[in-house]
Amino acid sequence: QVQLVESGGGLVQAGGSLRLSCVASGRTFSNEVMGWFRQAPGKEREFVAAIRWSSYTYYGDSVKGRFTISRDTAKNTVYLQMNSLKPEDTAVYHCVARPGGLSRMADDYDYWGQGIQVTVSS
Repeated sequence: QVQLVESGGGLVQAGGSLRLSCVASGRTFSNEVMGWFRQAPGKEREFVAAIRWSSYTYYGDSVKGRFTISRDTAKNTVYLQMNSLKPEDTAVYHCVARPGGLSRMADDYDYWGQGIQVTVSS
């Protein structure tokens, strides 16, 4: 059974940083896309970032230049380094995975973690 488990969320002040981690188990994800979506209360899910292998990355417009996605394929882990955080980054962040190419469409992702809360105070 595939599991994606997020960690590293919490409360931070605006301008601060957090690093999210997601460990995948149940299969090897080295050849698949892993990424992050987020959802704030009352809003739709929003694409944050995705990575294929270790070098092909794709970012949502609202986080470009502030967030960095990376992965350690040996550990089946993907990371999201979040810098210069803003109150509008407050959301539940979900780790995702899919076979195939990079995508910003939520429906394209087969596997989802339960999510972790990130709260940015002003």
